[in-house]
Amino acid sequence: MPIRLVPPAGVQRTLATAQLVGSIGDGAYYTCSALYFTRVIGMSPTRLGLGLAVAWAVGSLAGVPLGHLADRRGPRGTAVLLALATGAVVASFLVVRSFAPFLVAVCLYATTQSGLSAARQALVGGLVGRAERTTLLAQLQAVLNAGLALGAAVGGVVLSTGSRTGFLVAFAVTAVGFLVSGLILLRLPEVPPAPVSPGTGPKLAVLSDRPYAVVTLVNTVLLLRMPLLSLIIPLWIAARAEHLAWLGSALFVLNTVVVMAFQVRAARGVTGLRSASRAVRDAGVILLASCAVFALSAGDVPVWAMAGLLVVAATLQVIGEMKQSAGSWQISFDLAPAHQTGQYQGFFGSGVAVARTVGPLLLTTLLLDWGVPGWLLLGGFFLAAGCAMGPVVRWAERRRPGVAESEPEPLPEPEPVSDSGEVVARA
Repeated sequence: MPIRLVPPAGVQRTLATAQLVGSIGDGAYYTCSALYFTRVIGMSPTRLGLGLAVAWAVGSLAGVPLGHLADRRGPRGTAVLLALATGAVVASFLVVRSFAPFLVAVCLYATTQSGLSAARQALVGGLVGRAERTTLLAQLQAVLNAGLALGAAVGGVVLSTGSRTGFLVAFAVTAVGFLVSGLILLRLPEVPPAPVSPGTGPKLAVLSDRPYAVVTLVNTVLLLRMPLLSLIIPLWIAARAEHLAWLGSALFVLNTVVVMAFQVRAARGVTGLRSASRAVRDAGVILLASCAVFALSAGDVPVWAMAGLLVVAATLQVIGEMKQSAGSWQISFDLAPAHQTGQYQGFFGSGVAVARTVGPLLLTTLLLDWGVPGWLLLGGFFLAAGCAMGPVVRWAERRRPGVAESEPEPLPEPEPVSDSGEVVARA
C-alpha cells in the first residue's frame, strides 16, 4: 500500500490545513521571540528564561482542566475558542514593554497552547477512527514541521533586518495564523460532548489514574530530547568549534525535513499497544546510540570528523524521535477512556510543558558541564524509559480491562469524503 503524506480529502485534510496555518505562525514566533524580548525590549536572558519556565509550569497544569472542558462542552468549540485566544495573546506581545506584563502574557500563551493541544487531540479522537488515527497524527506532525519551516523562513527574514518593525510583523503573522486556524476548525463537523452519568467517575479522573501517570512520566523522560537541537547542540558546537556554528541550524533543518518526509512511514507499523510499546522501546535504544555518537564528538578529532559525527548523531536522534512520537500517540489514546479523551490528552501533553521547563536547566548541566559522562547518562535514561514503557503499558491495561488490547488489521486507504477539517499537538 502506498504511503500517503497528505491526508485524504474531508475531515482529515481540514485538520491538516488548520495545523499547517497555525504552525507557520509558530515557526515565526519560535525563531524571533527570544531575540525580540532581549534585544528590542531589553529583557535579560535570565528574566526571559525565568518567565518561560514559570509559563510552561503553569501551562502543564492547565492542560487537564481545559481538556476536561473539551470533553464536557465539545472539542470543536473549545479548540476554536482556544485558537482565537492564543492569537489574541500573541497579539498582546506587540504592546509588552516590561517583565510583569510579559510574564502574564506568556503564562496565558502557555495555558492556551496546552489547552488547544488537548482539545485538538480530543477532536481527532472524536472524528477519526482508531485504525486511522496514528497515521493521521503522523501526517499532521509532518505538516507541522512543514509549517514550522515556512514560519522559520519568515523569521529568518526578520532576523536579517533586525528592525523592531520586522519583529512586530513576525508576531502579527503568528497571531493571524492562530486566528485563521481557529476559523478553519469551524468547518469541521461538531463532536458531541461526552455524556455524563453517575458511573462516569470523578470529573478529573486522570489525576487519580496512577498507571496513566506513570506512562506519562516515562514518556516525559523521552521528551527530554526536545531541547537538544534547539538549545544544547548549538551551545555544544560553539564551545568546541565556533567556526561550525552554522551546523546547529543545519541540523535543525535536517530534523525538520526528515520528519516531514518519513514520519508517516515511521508510524505505519504502529497499530495497537503492543506495536506502540515496541516502537518506544526501539526509540530508547536509538536515542542511546545518538547520545553515544554525540559524546564521541567531544574527542580530539579533526573538524570534518566532528561535523560528520554530529550529523550521524542528529540523524539517529530524529529516527528515535519519529518512533517515540508514533508509539506515544497510540498509547496515549488507547489507554484513555473514550468519554474523557480531552482531559487524558491534556495530562499526557503536560509532558511537553515539563520537558520545556526542566529540560534546558537539566541538560545544560548534564551535557555542557559534565560532557561525555553526561551524554552517556542521558542515553541511559532514554534506554531505561524506552524499555520501561512496555511493562508500564501492560500494567495500565490490567487496571483497565478491555481497553484496546488487540492489534487491528490495517484498513485500506479511505475514499475521499465530504469537505471538512483541522488539528494536532507536538510531541
